[in-house]
Amino acid sequence: MSTQSKKGFGSTVWDFLTTVDHKKIAILYLIAGGLFFAVGGIEAMLIRIQLIVPENDFVSAGLFNEIITMHGTTMIFLAAMPLLFGYMNAVVPLQIGARDVAFPFLNALGFWLFFFGGVFLNLSWVLGGAPDAGWTSYASLALESAGHGINFYALGLQISGAGTLIAGINFVATIVNMRAPGMTYMRMPLMTWTTFVASTLIVFAFPPLTIGIFLLIFDRMFGTSFFVASQGGNTIIWEHLFWIFGHPEVYILVLPAFGIFSEIIPVFARKRLFGYSAMVFATVLIGFLGFMVWAHHMFTVGLGPVANAIFAVATMAIAVPTGVKIFNWLLTVWGGSVEFTTPMLYALFFIPSFVMGGVTGVMQASAPADYQLHDSYFIVAHFHYVIVGGVVFALLAGLHYWFPLIAGKMLSEKLGKITFWLFFIGFHLTFLIQHFLGLWGMPRRVFTYLPGQGYDIPNLVSSIGALFMAVAVIIEVTNVVITLIKGEKVGKDAWGDGRTLEWSLPIPTPHYNFAQTPLVRGLDALWVEKTHGDGKILPAESLDEIHMPNNSFVPFMQAFGLFVASFGAMYFADGKEWALDAVKDLNEKPWAVYVLILGLAITAGSMIVRSLKDDHGHHISKEELLEYERGER
Repeated sequence: MSTQSKKGFGSTVWDFLTTVDHKKIAILYLIAGGLFFAVGGIEAMLIRIQLIVPENDFVSAGLFNEIITMHGTTMIFLAAMPLLFGYMNAVVPLQIGARDVAFPFLNALGFWLFFFGGVFLNLSWVLGGAPDAGWTSYASLALESAGHGINFYALGLQISGAGTLIAGINFVATIVNMRAPGMTYMRMPLMTWTTFVASTLIVFAFPPLTIGIFLLIFDRMFGTSFFVASQGGNTIIWEHLFWIFGHPEVYILVLPAFGIFSEIIPVFARKRLFGYSAMVFATVLIGFLGFMVWAHHMFTVGLGPVANAIFAVATMAIAVPTGVKIFNWLLTVWGGSVEFTTPMLYALFFIPSFVMGGVTGVMQASAPADYQLHDSYFIVAHFHYVIVGGVVFALLAGLHYWFPLIAGKMLSEKLGKITFWLFFIGFHLTFLIQHFLGLWGMPRRVFTYLPGQGYDIPNLVSSIGALFMAVAVIIEVTNVVITLIKGEKVGKDAWGDGRTLEWSLPIPTPHYNFAQTPLVRGLDALWVEKTHGDGKILPAESLDEIHMPNNSFVPFMQAFGLFVASFGAMYFADGKEWALDAVKDLNEKPWAVYVLILGLAITAGSMIVRSLKDDHGHHISKEELLEYERGER
């Protein structure tokens, strides 16, 4: 069958360009997200090199602004979120007993939109300068930014954000509609639950960002004044639109990280997750409260004491369900037979690291304290303790935990533990001292500082810590490469104590996932069958032919068309005085309008092909299924 056949390089590339299989799309997300993570990491190292000594001239002030803008934008939008989507694609359909996501075609389209949006944004480095208004791109700065940088930011994030929104809708539809018989909501694994809540947040949080970016594009490229105060606009509205997205975005990232740790801890503690129901309701409550706290990013704007008080209380309240999760993880470990594997080390040391970030977050919930600390390095430290200490720890833990499922091989535990200790030590060296830098008065976003202010040694320590993390990531990449080349293949349930359905499948997993839809008889479906049955998942249906979708090149072309059109739009309409500049640019760059039309034509043509093509997919016969099953045995 197709799952068993060997392919040449060209056919493998074509397979991945056209695939609609969620497992292969997971690999695409992991590869692309990993590349963008490396780019963001290089930008982080440039920041730390610039700040390693006072009055450094390693980079200029303007270039430093571009680097910090691209570092934040890349890590949030193009690295952390796609890598989490990689794990969601690899695991969630298997955990709920589905053969694929609800909309396989849209799953592929979502990836290619993200990818081309990210490439477009990063091409700004070689096409006239990157965005320089910070990753939040506040309108008062963005509208005054010269060159094309902010246009790259706006158009790139608009394309990439459309892909993210599609992915969010897809996962909500999948989890609601495609659960196997017996997989009730209160039997879903925590990874599935956190994916469900995070995807719901995406559905509601990304439209405000989309609207905000559209208005920014209109202001910069078509001469409108939505954010221009001198012409009746309001620059603060951008902050509201951005943070109505931006704070739920933190939970869009952190909740799947919680889900990853909630899968890892029970497996290596040899215990069922403590307080499953409480964990589920805490997850939902975090998602709900996440939409009620956005203005705590705006305590210094001047919203007034009533608004500040309301958002301060809501911010403090969101710490409660997070605390529930912390205690449940600790109680799962308590009394367990703990095996200190690489994933478990990340899970155990994540708890104190994330709590530190959470505590400084509660400190910021007090508006008077936030007023003092808002533009200091204290905020940089807090944010990185949450995102790196939470999300990046989870990404590295998930890589080790699910690598056997994704690649059929086990990463080296020795190299994994070296990576962990280097990364863990480097992380705390880098960011713990930054709390004190903030308390001592060092502003964030400054490209240099004077000697004799007490910032010299702390910045040196912070930069050394960043070097530790960089070395750790290099070792991790080496581990992955060596394992892919030389690693021994593993079978199903590679860790030996899998509790959920993904570990019940053979490796490599056939592209249809389950020959027969599984029957779920309890929470931790595989563990139930191990302890109360013969270890095999019972089928919920008789063996019969399976219908699967065909691969398609159309998603790639749809996304590529928008990528091309973005160049035309940017060069055709670049300026505030729309009527005059459009004519001027048309004279100076006559090709721009044709590029815009060409790109839109590619996308529209692809949509027409998709609509008119009569593609019924393909069927896998009962005989083929039996042949594959016999081959596995």
